[in-house]
Amino acid sequence: MSATVVGGAPPQTEDGREPGQHDEQRFGLPTATALVVGSVVGTGVFALPSALAGFGPISLAAFGLVTVGAIALAWTFEALNRRTPGSGGPYRYAREAFGDFAGFVNAWSYWITAWAGNAAIVVAWVGYVEVFWNSSHAKPWSILIALAGLWLPAAINLAGIRSLAVVQVVTTVLKFVPLLFMATVGLLFVKSANFGAFNATGGSALGAISAAAAITLFAYIGIETASVAAGRVVHPRRNVGRATILGTLACAVVYLLGTVAVFGTVSRDALAASTAPFTDSANAIFGGRWAGDTVAIAAIVSGFGALVGWTLIVGEMPQAAARQRLFPAPFAQDSRRGVPAYGIVAGTLLASTLTVISYTSFAKVFTTVVLLSVLTAVIPYLFSAAAQVYWLLADGRRVHSGHFLRDLVVAGTALLFAFWALAGAGYQAAYYGLFCLLLGVPVYIWLKVGRREYGPVAADLLTEGVRQ
Repeated sequence: MSATVVGGAPPQTEDGREPGQHDEQRFGLPTATALVVGSVVGTGVFALPSALAGFGPISLAAFGLVTVGAIALAWTFEALNRRTPGSGGPYRYAREAFGDFAGFVNAWSYWITAWAGNAAIVVAWVGYVEVFWNSSHAKPWSILIALAGLWLPAAINLAGIRSLAVVQVVTTVLKFVPLLFMATVGLLFVKSANFGAFNATGGSALGAISAAAAITLFAYIGIETASVAAGRVVHPRRNVGRATILGTLACAVVYLLGTVAVFGTVSRDALAASTAPFTDSANAIFGGRWAGDTVAIAAIVSGFGALVGWTLIVGEMPQAAARQRLFPAPFAQDSRRGVPAYGIVAGTLLASTLTVISYTSFAKVFTTVVLLSVLTAVIPYLFSAAAQVYWLLADGRRVHSGHFLRDLVVAGTALLFAFWALAGAGYQAAYYGLFCLLLGVPVYIWLKVGRREYGPVAADLLTEGVRQ
């Protein structure tokens, strides 16, 4: 597939539609919300309580702080999308506020997040599949299962938006209902003795909260997915913001209540050693194995739905940048089915390669990939919050004073949260993340030389419409 993109971004209608895009190539509020929930709730939520058990209940305080930051980010994305609807999300916001290079850095960073995150999700997903098949964990079969888990979602996306919409809604319902059930009914069986010491680390409370927060942040990556695919949403100025906020709040409720339920139904020592905490919690509540197997099935459905959603995003972000000539041109074109097929295939190939590598050293590589995904996602979050602060300060006199103060507090909270999360990723992730980011510099030089552009170039004058 190839594409020739001339000039800047292709023009869009007032509702964010690309030229020639038909209604059957777009989706509404339910699917947009399902995209957010489906991308956020993957396999990570099913392992999160075990990862936090070593910190003790103090990790719930960290979870609460991260949830506040995630909600602030969701409201920031909602405000930014109302200002400028269209595909690209964080890339689009950074480019319009700070120029081409900032836009490219965000697109490049988020692209790494998308395909590297898929590798992390599918490796965890395989563990739940192997509850029922390949329980001996034979490595060749594990690799084949993982590759199937990457390429089946790719095939669903390549079949078109309608196929994606159906799968996304169905898998979101199938995984969200069991999690909500555990997060509500499970609370009735909570025993205070299971929680253990409030701060089990023996260190400072601040250190424990910061360390736990770095882990919980991975659970919220994906709240921006509706804004990334905004050009494919009907009435994006209204629906993208609603989907982002509704999806984030729904995930927050399930995450917080579900984690409390698991903490209170499984002893801390057993939880710290568990590889399937929600399964152990279900077995403790209902007895036998049937409940745990049901949760394992929900985890499989959850991971598959997340992979379907993220596979769309792995093509959407580079397409938005390529249409403004800030990514290689082949990424820009839609297939006959109306999807960014080149980006989907390229991203799935990269995720497949990283997945195969991960099976040569599972624990080390998986942990590194998770932290790398956190760091490369936080960079676009930081730029998005900074863009909102910039626009508010630049146009503050045009905004109602009450709304200005409210929006500035929300954007400032999101910005501080992004800096906190960046520090929490750790030195190793920061090293690998910086290395991957700098690999994009030669690509940017190549693109600029190909366009015969030298020095800074102003972003498209989309902001003129906002100021007029």
